[in-house]
Amino acid sequence: MRLHKVYPRLSLVSLSLSLPLLPHLPPPFLSLKPSPPPPLSASIFKSTKSVMSFSRFRYLVPINAESAEDGGGSNGSVSSSAAPASAANDAVLGGGYRLPPPEIRDIVDAPPLPALSFSPQRDKILFLKRRSLPPLSELARPEEKLAGIRIDGKCNSRSRMSFYTGIGIHQLMSDGTLGPEKEVHGLPDGAKLNFVTWSTDGHHLSFSVRVDEEDNSSSKLRVWVADVETGKARPLFQSPDIYLNAVFDNFVWVNNSSLMVCTIPLSRGDPPKKPLVPSGPKVQSNEHKNVVQVRTFQDLLKDEYDEDMFEYYATTQLVLASLDGTVKPVGPPAIYTSVDPSPDEKYLLITSIHRPYSFIVPCGRFPKKVDVWTTEGKFVRELCNLPLAEDIPIAFNSVRKGMRSINWRADKPSMLYWVETQDGGDAKADVSPRDIIYTQSTEPLEGEQPRILHKLDLRYGGISWCDDSLALVYESWYKTRKIRTWVISPGSEDVNPRILFDRSSEDVYSDPGSPMLRRTPAGTYVIAKVKKGNQEGIYVLLNGSGATPNGNIPFLDLFDINTGNKERIWESDKEEYYETVVALMSDDNEGELDINQLKILTSKESKTENTQYYIQSWPDKKTCKITNFPHPYPQLASLKKEMIRYERKDGVQLTATLYLPPGYDPVTDDPLPCLVWSYPGEFKSKDAAGQVRGSPNEFPGIGPTSALLWLARRFAILLGPTVPIIGEGDEEANDRYVEQLVASAEAAVAEVVRRGVAHPDKIAVGGHSYGAFMTANLLAHAPHLFCCGIARSGAYNRTLTPFGFQNEDRTLWEATTTYVEMSPFMSANKIKRPILLIHGEEDNNPGTLTMQSDRFFNALKGHGSPCRLVILPFESHGYAARESIMHVLWETDRWLQKYCVPNISEANADLDTCKDSITKAATDSESKVIGATGGGVSELEVLECEIFRSLKKSSL
Repeated sequence: MRLHKVYPRLSLVSLSLSLPLLPHLPPPFLSLKPSPPPPLSASIFKSTKSVMSFSRFRYLVPINAESAEDGGGSNGSVSSSAAPASAANDAVLGGGYRLPPPEIRDIVDAPPLPALSFSPQRDKILFLKRRSLPPLSELARPEEKLAGIRIDGKCNSRSRMSFYTGIGIHQLMSDGTLGPEKEVHGLPDGAKLNFVTWSTDGHHLSFSVRVDEEDNSSSKLRVWVADVETGKARPLFQSPDIYLNAVFDNFVWVNNSSLMVCTIPLSRGDPPKKPLVPSGPKVQSNEHKNVVQVRTFQDLLKDEYDEDMFEYYATTQLVLASLDGTVKPVGPPAIYTSVDPSPDEKYLLITSIHRPYSFIVPCGRFPKKVDVWTTEGKFVRELCNLPLAEDIPIAFNSVRKGMRSINWRADKPSMLYWVETQDGGDAKADVSPRDIIYTQSTEPLEGEQPRILHKLDLRYGGISWCDDSLALVYESWYKTRKIRTWVISPGSEDVNPRILFDRSSEDVYSDPGSPMLRRTPAGTYVIAKVKKGNQEGIYVLLNGSGATPNGNIPFLDLFDINTGNKERIWESDKEEYYETVVALMSDDNEGELDINQLKILTSKESKTENTQYYIQSWPDKKTCKITNFPHPYPQLASLKKEMIRYERKDGVQLTATLYLPPGYDPVTDDPLPCLVWSYPGEFKSKDAAGQVRGSPNEFPGIGPTSALLWLARRFAILLGPTVPIIGEGDEEANDRYVEQLVASAEAAVAEVVRRGVAHPDKIAVGGHSYGAFMTANLLAHAPHLFCCGIARSGAYNRTLTPFGFQNEDRTLWEATTTYVEMSPFMSANKIKRPILLIHGEEDNNPGTLTMQSDRFFNALKGHGSPCRLVILPFESHGYAARESIMHVLWETDRWLQKYCVPNISEANADLDTCKDSITKAATDSESKVIGATGGGVSELEVLECEIFRSLKKSSL
């Protein structure tokens, strides 16, 4: 039986509704900003003619360029709180964690909003309560780094799990409002809750509880259950010695009264002790000349001791536990990675991994065995036993050999399906078909062979099940960005599959949307068929993001599978709000849904209004608001947000989101210091790269390390400027990476300067991970654009990731020039602008080893470049602890105040002086201006005056 798990990793009011929802995310990941014209300061007017002609005219904006929108507010100058860092401040750059200014700290410390989860019957809603940032002491807990994962030995779970602090239950009333909160009670003081799960009938909740004991000797997880009607919680196991093993799977509802739980074996003793003297050298061999190429994985097993430790923590005893207290061990102890009950509650799909392990790939590629058991633990049959997969090619769309994606059909009681590659898993092999989908009953008759459901020439990408007459099969291919949707009839071999949609995955304008799913009585999710009066046809609901040149306008279409005709039955507000369809709320009955009884959950937000949730009912489309979350940072409630468009010099259309601080008026106020925060992306076509993604009406979510925090410090923020790296046809995008990167940056900077919101001398650039890589490259190859940079958790030397990185699947030896030219490490001698490097000491992201920043810093230092390296103890690729995050913000703010803000008032004064001289020159007689000598105004100065006037006029 299906269940829904609500994980604490979901951020800011993510809704989980017992179905495979995509979390509600903030605006698109930062993309990079294009580059601005050189500074229009008085110093430029004093330059020589040759310097002027190069620096001033190269980035001219066309007269018909898009003009800026009017803004409200007053003074745009930098406040006293944003004063440059003092010499005294420079003197205390040593040890100790620091705090950013109060205006930033207050936003980060604001209490987080709860996560939400609806009951399977949609009649109740959970408010899962959370705390603010964790202390560093939690990250400092010892962790074992084994087989590509990190384990907290005291919890016997993945390390650094976030958690909920409490659960509130609300009844969803018939009028759509929420009833009073009922708190889940009976929990121990200081309980930390994880893996909150509804039973299929919605009568009970299950979750894990851990409590840090005073002596810090143990904080293992126990499984608890709570009665939804009363809110009373209690331990599932009467014995205090049964603990949850949450290294891989944790627990699952088998039926409404029992759970299958992954527990720590009662017979397990103390952890293995590391031998003082090794049994021998560490040896790896490839005498058989196998071709084994792997990316730069981290936290791999290193020796026999690591193998023993991995088995110690990962080995699980499955236990079938009933709500009445009955406990029954099921099967032998093993490393079970997933336990999935069949929809009819009769069988279990059990996946486990076993020896021999590997020292070069993580546990996901270890030998894997998939079995079918009864829910009582009786072995039924082995589906597959796959060998160690060290040799999966690095080319995108390469996969493991043998059976994969083994699952239960959502529309059947206990029917299996899976996929098998026909190309040996190698994406470079040219074969047809490439993948075959098979299906078979759980206990086939003697001699019964698996039935071929569908053959694919691209790589399998999933199935949406409905019934024997309808299922949608997805396939895609990364190299060409092709994506197809097939219509098949699973129960009719005489009905030929047909292509429903065939498009480019990059072409967001053509995205027809995804079918909405309804919940079955078994707890699975299938495509919702809709009945439209007495009309014939197979109707489904397609939920789409609605990308348009003006931004996303989400929609819900009633779509006829047979004819392809569609009717738009719901659409987001185009002008002021951004609305999305989150889930069906009228899916508790079997059969087709009547269009006149349709009920959906929607979200609604605007530039200034936090996301709220509504229930909308047909036929009158009446809406009822069910949440009333406050603004998380009211001090920035009146910030200004605008989605802007501009063009790269090669004609590619670019977009970005421009944020201005509250009260700033670009018409009357002076230009601001500006922070550009971005992340490059790869495309196969210029048209796709130029498409608009995201909505100008989305609420500006501000995370703990967001660039938007500097709106509180009177910065203009250019967030997510698109930085497309395009490789059309057979061309590889990265072969022109630097060229396209710089061109995008030039265009973005030119645009914010043209609008008059950013001072050309005071533009900083920053990014995280691949955005840090981008930042370093821009400071190396476009130093005229930015005054400084902030690079967090990046990789800077691509020769240290020789078997591919990001979306590059050629090796260093196949594309040596590309690897070298893309590496800012190789251009460290060119970086003269100040760069702040920040990195987590325990970074576990493939490719971004901490030594990347160490070595890059030493290279910069060796060439006298202004740089600073901050290594955060206990932090991984993203930063979690409050001390670390506050210090990152302090470091970033100090860097910006020292290298971006200083002399902004003087620079603006220079601009004012320039404008005064321009005005005077413009009013002089033409005879005095043109060809004048001595005390008159030169012809070049007149031309510059006209340029300045054109730029200023276009920005007004």
